[in-house]
Amino acid sequence: MLDVSLFLATVLIWGTTWIGIAVQVESAPVLVAVFHRFLLAAALMLPGLALMGRLQRPKAWRFVLVQALCLFSLNFVCLYNAALLIPSGLVSVIFALASVFNAVNARIFFGDRINPRTLLAAALGVTGLVLLFWDRLVVSFDAPSLQGIGWAALGTMCFSLGNMASRRNGQLGVTPVTANAWGMPMGAALLAGLILIQGQGFALPRQPDYWLATAYLAAIGSVAGFTCYLLLVSRQGSARAGYATVVFPVVALTLSSLYEGYVWTPPAVAGLAITGLGNLVMFAPRRPRHAPA
Repeated sequence: MLDVSLFLATVLIWGTTWIGIAVQVESAPVLVAVFHRFLLAAALMLPGLALMGRLQRPKAWRFVLVQALCLFSLNFVCLYNAALLIPSGLVSVIFALASVFNAVNARIFFGDRINPRTLLAAALGVTGLVLLFWDRLVVSFDAPSLQGIGWAALGTMCFSLGNMASRRNGQLGVTPVTANAWGMPMGAALLAGLILIQGQGFALPRQPDYWLATAYLAAIGSVAGFTCYLLLVSRQGSARAGYATVVFPVVALTLSSLYEGYVWTPPAVAGLAITGLGNLVMFAPRRPRHAPA
């Protein structure tokens, strides 16, 4: 029952965060927006755990740092840049391919076997994405959309690498809550360094909507969402936990059509269905093999 609750919480939380991202990027530069998100998340999580007496020092720091780079800074820099170029709901659909990225990276870093089902799922996922962007890339070529796809794919790859770091942290005895508590301020520190290097300045937008979105993304999307998801990874593995990314694009695209004016076309509907089918193929239960008599 706990795993079901963690799964549903991840889907509902991450399915709604994409609109918050779209609100943020309208009012602040990408680096500044992501920095505000994780600075606030760190300010909530680190002292909160300390007050509850649950703050622990990681037994190993190296993969906590990798997790901070891949989950709490660089991946969102990419995804926020994508949200500037394509509707946030479409970014979420590309992000849904995290399950395929996880399978490939688990093979590279942990030696997990890749079976033909994974290859079929990847082919269906790519086909679905082509149909989703059919009007922009085929009917009338749109270079910004292609750039947005590239940013979203790169952000998804960073997210997947963060999953691998979280899995390694688990093997080293570092819990997801501990890794998140220390990883979020590390991510915010990296973003602050990038902002200083680029000379952007730490702008403070005056729009109330920006700060409402930032508060939601920090408290719910980051602290609650990542804790639920990484607890699910630790209990079910990165492949099964990645199935949450299959479901929440439906929530995100529904919100995108309501608030961003995303228009459903027949190719887009077919593309979403095929992308979802690819992920279902990825996670369909295998038939048990019967031992010979």
